[in-house]
Amino acid sequence: MTALPIAIGGDHAGLPLKSVLQQALAEAGHGLIDFGTHSTESVDYPDFAHAVAAEVEAGRARFGVLVCGTGIGVQIAANRHPGIRAAVLHGATEARLTRAHNDANVACFGARLIGPEVALDALRVFLATEFEGGRHARRLDKLSPSHQG
Repeated sequence: MTALPIAIGGDHAGLPLKSVLQQALAEAGHGLIDFGTHSTESVDYPDFAHAVAAEVEAGRARFGVLVCGTGIGVQIAANRHPGIRAAVLHGATEARLTRAHNDANVACFGARLIGPEVALDALRVFLATEFEGGRHARRLDKLSPSHQG
C-alpha cells in the first residue's frame, strides 16, 4: 500500500522555506501535492491554507505543511476546518509534542522566524512521531464540533 502524500502550500513570504521543505520531502521519498505559490508575487495565505487543509481533511493527504511569514496566518486559516489540527512549529520539541499529544495533522512554519535547518528538523520529527492516544484522545474528543455547546 502506498502512503498518502503530503499536501504543501504557502504564500509569497513562505516560498523560500517552502521550497527547502518541499525538496527535502521529495528527496526522502514522500509523495507531494503542491498547492503553490510558485512566485514571490503577493498572494493571500488563506487560499493556500484552505487548499492544503481541505486535502488533509478529505483524506487525500496524510499531513499538510504550510508556510507563511509567521506561520500564524496559515495556522488560523487551516484550523477553520473541523478535521484539522494545525500547529506553528519552532523546533523539534514542539513538533514531537503536538503530534504525540494533539495528533496535529498540519505543520505550519514562519519563514521570517525560523531557519531552514531548524524547520527541517522539526518537520522530520513531526512526520516520525505517532499520536499517543490514551488521555490525549479523550481531550481531542472534546475539540470535536459535536462536543461543543
